[in-house]
Amino acid sequence: MILVIDVGNTNMTLGVYEGQSLKATFRMMTKTPRTSDEYGVMIMQLLQNSGIGAADLEGSIVASVVPDVMHSLMGALVRYTKTRPMNVGPGVKTGIRIITEDPRAIGADRIVDAVAAYEKYGGPVLVLDFGTATTYDLITASGEFAAGITAPGIRISSEALWTQAAKLPNFEIRKPKSILAQETISSMQAGLVYGQIGQTEYIIRKVKEESRISKLKVVATGGLGRLIANETKAIDIYDSSLTLEGLRIIYEKNRRKVPS
Repeated sequence: MILVIDVGNTNMTLGVYEGQSLKATFRMMTKTPRTSDEYGVMIMQLLQNSGIGAADLEGSIVASVVPDVMHSLMGALVRYTKTRPMNVGPGVKTGIRIITEDPRAIGADRIVDAVAAYEKYGGPVLVLDFGTATTYDLITASGEFAAGITAPGIRISSEALWTQAAKLPNFEIRKPKSILAQETISSMQAGLVYGQIGQTEYIIRKVKEESRISKLKVVATGGLGRLIANETKAIDIYDSSLTLEGLRIIYEKNRRKVPS
């Protein structure tokens, strides 16, 4: 078994794979400061609740866009899981060639998503991740990371509404019964959800137009991605475990490089 961890700006998602089978998943908040011991104890408790012990793990891999947590987290993995964690970054084999102007500026999470989408669904493929930010990444038929678009995430947009406008309340992110809203909450939901659907469809259409790739597979992931994917035919596939799957694939590509 291997432990895979995706450290996002809001949440940390953990998964355990046995071969190609995802046996368990867990989530932790990223923004809560923790020591290596706190991370270690929490991770071991989560694993044990699913009947998984440190002795069951042969390795671990981490992709992070939050540098501040890495020292404590990596130390916890070494001490508590008895693995030597692989960190997705320069020098790690991915099978994806980044041809943007500044390859080092591409977040590890976007690379991992690109790897999974390309390996599972082939290229060319446009990968959408509805996370803290909403990202759109174009992977060519030959496996090149050619371009990326970054927009505010759905939750960021909702928080901006109720934190920056004094009279607007906090609200649940969901599709209202009608876009023809008649009260405050549903009007905010309509603007947020239908606005995101419209943005998604427009960006996909423009990517196809400017890349001149008409037969472009569109794959989405991320916590709120299913909400949008269910409302538009512009998205071909919604894959909730795409990032974890990408981590597993990268681990397999590099397992011989992991120190013993």
